[in-house]
Amino acid sequence: MDALPLVALIAASAVIAAAARRTPVPPPLLLVTVGLAASYVPGVPSYTLDPHIVLPLVLPPLLHTAALESSYLDLRANIRPIALLSVGYVLFATLAVGYLAYLLVPDLPLPAALVLGAVVAPPDAVAATAIARRLGLPHRITTILQGESLVNDATAITAYRVALAAAIGEGVTWAGAVGEFLLAAVGGIAVGLILMVPIHWLRTHLKEALLQNTLSLLIPFVAYAAAEQVGASGVLAVVVVALFLGHRAWQVDFATRLQEAAVWKMVSFLLETSVFMLIGLQLPYVVQGLGDYSMGQAMWYAVAVFVMVVVIRYVWVFPATFLPRALSSRIRQREPGVSWKAPVIVGWAGMRGVVSLAIAFSIPLAVHGGEPFPARNLVLFLTFTTVIGTLVVQGLTLPPLIRALRLPGRDVQAETLAEAQAQSEASRKAEERLDALLADERNTLPGPLADRLRGVLERRRNAVWERLGAGNPITGESADDTYRRLAREVIDAERAVFVQLRDERRIDDEMMRTLLRRLDLEEAAAYREGAD
Repeated sequence: MDALPLVALIAASAVIAAAARRTPVPPPLLLVTVGLAASYVPGVPSYTLDPHIVLPLVLPPLLHTAALESSYLDLRANIRPIALLSVGYVLFATLAVGYLAYLLVPDLPLPAALVLGAVVAPPDAVAATAIARRLGLPHRITTILQGESLVNDATAITAYRVALAAAIGEGVTWAGAVGEFLLAAVGGIAVGLILMVPIHWLRTHLKEALLQNTLSLLIPFVAYAAAEQVGASGVLAVVVVALFLGHRAWQVDFATRLQEAAVWKMVSFLLETSVFMLIGLQLPYVVQGLGDYSMGQAMWYAVAVFVMVVVIRYVWVFPATFLPRALSSRIRQREPGVSWKAPVIVGWAGMRGVVSLAIAFSIPLAVHGGEPFPARNLVLFLTFTTVIGTLVVQGLTLPPLIRALRLPGRDVQAETLAEAQAQSEASRKAEERLDALLADERNTLPGPLADRLRGVLERRRNAVWERLGAGNPITGESADDTYRRLAREVIDAERAVFVQLRDERRIDDEMMRTLLRRLDLEEAAAYREGAD
């Protein structure tokens, strides 16, 4: 791809995603829709997904970002439902969709049908995270969906490799298939476990934030490439390393954390938006390649496969939710009050995305004998329509479905109370430490400076409690909101003076940047991060 079309794609995706934030439509859906419309606009370049770029260069950073933002403890607490979805469901969907497609499409060999099943089996990490982020789902459901999306690509790619080997004429046995799956799973986890400790050690011993964040950008690619080099799952290696680094992020210095969060948020935004736009732009390429199949036939198969994918997810999700609870009193005690509403949401949240398309585009043109791969273009078309169907149909109807079921969202009041209690405990411990330090003659400070340290602790402790209090009767703001607004006003006044002094040549640019950096840090401390 030339530089200009690539820049145009990224720029257009960013603008559309920014515009989508002003509408009730989730950005991924608007991006896909605009991509579909733009694909037939004269003059728009032809964009074709290259699996050699998407899988090793786009998927690792997206998985790395999602895993960094996930909670290792929450994922471990929900390991059973996550494993049932990310491994059990993907294998079940591969077999079920593949066999039903084999029965539906005349002359479609079973191995080729199983390739289709493996391709459309995994809900996509990008789609699941991007849609769920806007919906305010209950914490446990969000954790399960995110955990599923982190691991299921590894299962699907392994299932695809096994089905593809059978389809192109390589000898495949059940023992060989199980062995390949174990190599991918165990090998990927092992590579991640081997890499995570030395990478974390290097991150904590590099002294410059720029070097640490350069390393951070390389980590997902290194983990993915190292695992794939030995035939293991690069997806699992990336996830294992990122979960460990996220769990231990507190051991890295503050400058690295601040910079890293900003860098990965930007990388994730650019990749996610570009990926969804690319999905829509694939339409002309996929339709042109249908060949022997008429559009009417292809659309009938597309609707049938879409319905299969949706129904088969529910066929798995409901038993996977309630059967373990029926068989184990321990699970019933640990997970009381699970209603039918949760599996309805989990079942409907199975959007497919770019990984399915990337895998489909990697299907070879010919089998070992030299004949064309059976129904390759139809498999591409059915993958495309399934991705579009799940993103548009399920993505658009998921928010009203949640509202209709009256599913309770996150308990903001309880979360704020827990935050306030945690901050209060930390502030008390910090005050004790400060008193002990100031009692030492080596740490003697003038009274105003010592009071300033105590004031910072007091302010930090009270800020969260104030969010629980009554708002200003005139503005509706809490005391904490008013404090932050006023802090920003006075910082803006200082900033304007520094700029004026620079313009009057009373200070140089270097000094102005130093002074502005100090104000930026104070403003960052005054404001808690807003919701995405």
